[in-house]
Amino acid sequence: MSRTTSATSTTRTHSTSPDSADERLRRWRLVLGGDADGTGRALTGTDAAVDGALTALYGRHPDDRDRDRDRDGAGRSRTAGLGASAPSVARWLGDIRTYFPVPVVQVVQRDAIDRLGLASLLLEPEMLEAVEPDVHLVGTLLSLREAMPETTGETARAVVRKVVDDLERRLAARTRATLTGALDRSARTARPRHRDIDWDRTIRANLKNYLPEHRTVVPERLVGHGRAARGVRKEVVLCVDQSGSMAASVVHAAVLAAVLASLRTVATRLVVFDTAVVDLTDRLDDPVDVLFGTRLGGGTDINRALAHCQAGITRPADTVVVLISDLYEGGIRDEMLKRVAAMKESGVQFVALLALSDEGTPAHDRDHAAALAALGVPAFACTPDLFPEIMAAALEKRPLPIPA
Repeated sequence: MSRTTSATSTTRTHSTSPDSADERLRRWRLVLGGDADGTGRALTGTDAAVDGALTALYGRHPDDRDRDRDRDGAGRSRTAGLGASAPSVARWLGDIRTYFPVPVVQVVQRDAIDRLGLASLLLEPEMLEAVEPDVHLVGTLLSLREAMPETTGETARAVVRKVVDDLERRLAARTRATLTGALDRSARTARPRHRDIDWDRTIRANLKNYLPEHRTVVPERLVGHGRAARGVRKEVVLCVDQSGSMAASVVHAAVLAAVLASLRTVATRLVVFDTAVVDLTDRLDDPVDVLFGTRLGGGTDINRALAHCQAGITRPADTVVVLISDLYEGGIRDEMLKRVAAMKESGVQFVALLALSDEGTPAHDRDHAAALAALGVPAFACTPDLFPEIMAAALEKRPLPIPA
């Protein structure tokens, strides 16, 4: 994100005559920052306020966090920072929410946290009340959780709750529908009892056997559901790397794990790890509790986490293990690969996701990814929207729809 992107968004919002020379100068002035000397165009009203908000963030070098003032090309001093107080930052956050659409606000907030070192200010209740919640903010709050004063804790939890609720509304219905269909298909049998015959699918499967003279279909193949279909049929284990670089993936995994746990025919386990392993399965009725049970940061021991998951597998042929990690292994590499190979040999469906987020493929250990691919486990990044299709394919033991 840059001042150019923010200013461009603003020009689209406030533009009235885009073909005029003055309008072009106005846009360049907002993009370039500074004062009127470069373009000959002064800003007034809302434009001047937008320029001030952008200058507070982008008007100084990102590595120069100790200076609260900057100078323009003519050597004049001007304010170029947000200062160190939560109220001033909260006012600034209110300003940018007025001037920009929500997606731009979220990115500008992340820039402010990174460029100006504002993470500590997120411990202030008034600051949290001013921000636009998103997945990245949740990751920052979780990493600061142990340092939060009691007065901030409830506000932080409310911010996390809002993001989680938004994600559930976006993902839950599609995930349940997709996986329920996959579970139904995986439970079909070609020799059902009469009461378990699925007549609609049986007729469709035998249309080629239609006898026009008798106006009937000869059902050579029956399709139905086994009587055990009403119970738990599949087990899913999500094994999630909670190192700091995986924050967005942890948030999405917590929400999707809770959705999976709501399916009666799936037994879902959630394990998070860094150098230690924590089983959060008993918290899956509330994704917010799951997130506050994580500890973002620290090292990575994938082998230890997979050992914990493997020990709890009782029906390997009916189990899907999903490893979500950038694969930077701090444990024993060869043991990790042997463990994956052993699980696959026992019948476990193993899926390796480098990320579960909307941000594309992250930096990851390419050697470990290639080693997993050699075992028949391709490692790839997955968006939350694609996750239901990935899981459906794994549950049905068919090729995964790996994104290009």
